[in-house]
Amino acid sequence: MSLIIFEFLKINLQKSHHFFPVLQLSEMVMAVVFAVLLATTKGVESRKAWRENAEGEYLEYCAISCRAKSASLTDFGGVGDGTTSNTKAFQEAITYLSQYESEGGSQLVVPPGKWITGSFNLTSHFTLHLHKDAVLDEGEWPVIEPLPSYGRGRDNTDGGRFISLIFGTNLTDVVITGDNGTIDGQGEVWWQKFKRGQLNYTRPYLIEIMYSENIQISNLTLVNSPSWNVHPIYSSNVLVQGITILAPVTSPNTDWINPDSCTNTQIEDCYIVSGDDCMAVKSGWDEYGIAFRMPTKQLVIRRLTCISPFSAVIALGSEMSGGIQVVRAEDIVAINSESGVRIKTAVGRGGFVKDIYVRGMTMKTMKWAFWMTGNYGSHADNGYDPNALPVIQNINYHDMVAENVTMAAELEGIPGDPFTGICISNVTITLAKNVKKLPWNCTDVAGISSRIVPQPCEALADQGPGSVAACNFPEESLPIDNVQLQVCSYRRKHWR
Repeated sequence: MSLIIFEFLKINLQKSHHFFPVLQLSEMVMAVVFAVLLATTKGVESRKAWRENAEGEYLEYCAISCRAKSASLTDFGGVGDGTTSNTKAFQEAITYLSQYESEGGSQLVVPPGKWITGSFNLTSHFTLHLHKDAVLDEGEWPVIEPLPSYGRGRDNTDGGRFISLIFGTNLTDVVITGDNGTIDGQGEVWWQKFKRGQLNYTRPYLIEIMYSENIQISNLTLVNSPSWNVHPIYSSNVLVQGITILAPVTSPNTDWINPDSCTNTQIEDCYIVSGDDCMAVKSGWDEYGIAFRMPTKQLVIRRLTCISPFSAVIALGSEMSGGIQVVRAEDIVAINSESGVRIKTAVGRGGFVKDIYVRGMTMKTMKWAFWMTGNYGSHADNGYDPNALPVIQNINYHDMVAENVTMAAELEGIPGDPFTGICISNVTITLAKNVKKLPWNCTDVAGISSRIVPQPCEALADQGPGSVAACNFPEESLPIDNVQLQVCSYRRKHWR
């Protein structure tokens, strides 16, 4: 197959329109590319630098753990010529390095070159650092079983799903990082197959970590994923920093990150352009998620910039049958997106979404600032329980500004199962010119508000500043906020 490699430079957040021509070119490429750019990440608690002199190269970066053993992919026969398959090299490298799990761990550095590779599994006490380019041929995707909390694949009822490019299960202490390196999923071929109904299995993700703890994913640029970009599931203590996501805004299901049945997750300093929700918090689908009983809880989200014209910046659901609780999001910028925060659920989902706090969000050119939907989405199968009603309560939005908005809020609960405990305060929304709809539409919801422009619906009547004090953003930290990073290094005389 003819391969074309494009390298994407780090995009200034204030000049986001510059990326669209590049994305259109990249859609022509038919493989998955890892292009690691030599850049220093800013705005993230991370220190990375490659230095080269007569004695060789030296890498320094910050991570949750440093490693005693280091190796290069070339040590295992890897050839970065853009044509040689390196699947075996990756697999042999990680298998070999796994012997050091109990001896201080190991790190594998992918040096400069264009590396053809299939999917590979990670090991515990391990760091993967991408230095230059790697390419993944789409023909090397194995098929694995559906997730137990979903019961079937999302793209196809047959159940199976293509394994993710970088995959790991039952792991401890894993770092995936790389100097703003780019993983290019070359999703166009997958999007077209999905739209034409030609897929027998669910599309792969770029990174998926399951049943694991103490995970760091940082300083990467992910481009054109076949579907979701990053999917931590059934895991705890997950740290995500300094990620850039670029996908055409019409690409199907290219969510950035979907924390799914995870506990203690921190997501910071990221920039996203997506064809779907920038972030979708999940916990299983209908009766499968209810039976699995693993919620997503204690999630911290800070300093994101998102563009998603057809979806939400932060979505909660719709697969939330295991529950979502204790989410704190702040300092979010939404540009040209369908909604700032959206709760998606339906009769038959069960589960709950509660104790949600969002503050400091700035929105510009939006359809809705706030959106809650009680009749969203399809069911996994006909076995769902129509009496399984979701509980939506204690939803708090504070200190927000929105400009050029079509409608302030569309808040639609479920008849007989209202969404309650909604608290909105200190929010100013400027509507777009010539808007004909009412600014607020509220059905089957209940709550309070204070200092809202334009005036909210009756169900959220202004009760004055004193009434909303109890629903202020919590100031105490969560356990994930106390993670300390170490300065790690890698030395090599010269690349072979």
